[in-house]
Amino acid sequence: MPGIAAKFRLAGALVAAALLLGPAAGSAQTAAKTLRFIPQADLRSIDPIWTTAYVTRNFGYLVFDTLFALDKDFKPQPQMVDKWTVSDDKLTYKFTLRDGLKWHDGQPVRAADCIASIERWAKRDQFGQKMMEAVGSMTADGDKNFTVALKAPFPLLLSALGKLSSNVPFMMPERIAKTDAFQQIPEAIGSGPFKFVKEEWVPGSKAVFVKNADYVPRKEGRQNRPRRMALHTRYRDRGGGAQCGRSGLVRAAAGRHPAGILGQQGCHGRDGRSARQYGRVAL
Repeated sequence: MPGIAAKFRLAGALVAAALLLGPAAGSAQTAAKTLRFIPQADLRSIDPIWTTAYVTRNFGYLVFDTLFALDKDFKPQPQMVDKWTVSDDKLTYKFTLRDGLKWHDGQPVRAADCIASIERWAKRDQFGQKMMEAVGSMTADGDKNFTVALKAPFPLLLSALGKLSSNVPFMMPERIAKTDAFQQIPEAIGSGPFKFVKEEWVPGSKAVFVKNADYVPRKEGRQNRPRRMALHTRYRDRGGGAQCGRSGLVRAAAGRHPAGILGQQGCHGRDGRSARQYGRVAL
């Protein structure tokens, strides 16, 4: 659903890294499809569970996805989940994943992947640790369904699974989510709107993402997805002033609230194109 989570997905998915513009006119067509921006910090880690760094959290919103997200009223709404039920005694939650979810390597998203991802996240996040105190078991019921059985009611279960900021419970393939929670993952394979091009990653210099053609956002939040929004850009010149549309490379501030960015829509790249028209992001 559109709201806070969707804004973070746009923001996180290009937020606190509040972004940027296209290259100068006359560039090659391929280059003209590249968004370029400077985040508030260097991307040193690609594991948003291992670190709470905002630049890695934002990276996570580009590459990964979550089971639930929070709407504008901070109420959890399904994201990767299609539907769910809760027993009368509030001790059994059953979840069904959406059809057609795929990892960036082409493999289908499975319930076992989600369980492993929740378990790893909960070992590093305080909200997750508190949730797991109430969890008796998590079991996969086939590839698309899983059950969370509680030892005691935990009313904030869905809010925990839709937690907005670091550490965010991002879903990963089981083989990656099985990585020790206190060790960094070896690769970033998600199901989010952008794929990370690890081969072009140069820590301290650049990180590159390409649009995930298989990503299908929920209908309710489609208008808030990165590919469908014109982004506000903050550019600080030598005098410290903020301008929009003045440069092909723009610096962004991490503390800017997503609502502030979305509140100034209509800022396009120098070539006049909005963010949704670009197929590649260089960070």
